[in-house]
Amino acid sequence: MSNLTFSVSGQSLSQTQLNARTRDFNILVDEPESFGGRNEAPSPVEYILAGLAGCINVVAHLVADELQIKVSNLCIDVSGTLNTDKLLGKFTLERAGFLSIFVNIKAVTDASDEKLTKWLSIIETRCPVKDTLGASTPISLSLKRKVLEKYCV
Repeated sequence: MSNLTFSVSGQSLSQTQLNARTRDFNILVDEPESFGGRNEAPSPVEYILAGLAGCINVVAHLVADELQIKVSNLCIDVSGTLNTDKLLGKFTLERAGFLSIFVNIKAVTDASDEKLTKWLSIIETRCPVKDTLGASTPISLSLKRKVLEKYCV
């Protein structure tokens, strides 16, 4: 298996809400009330953090099996700090994205410290979401103007 393409299509429901669709799933995106949203779903940046936690979970179990590490329980806490000034149109030299992201993995396992260090190192190098967030992945935006009221179907 080599390159796989993943895709999501979204329809704006309001200034803060988006209904996204991928495979057979609908994903609602919203902002908290403090950002003008209705607090009916996670925000885009919360989905990024959840995506990182989910990806680490998959890779951690995959690598644990490869290294013959038995993991009976795994908890992944992710937090990120960002400066909202650029988002809100205020002058700042800070970037708009996360300034830092912290991941804390708690595992119930009887593996040695040496094996766990190796496990974590491999997880870090093989997690696609971590790689995407930590590298400069090119993102291309394009715009198509349509007169039709319901363009996104």
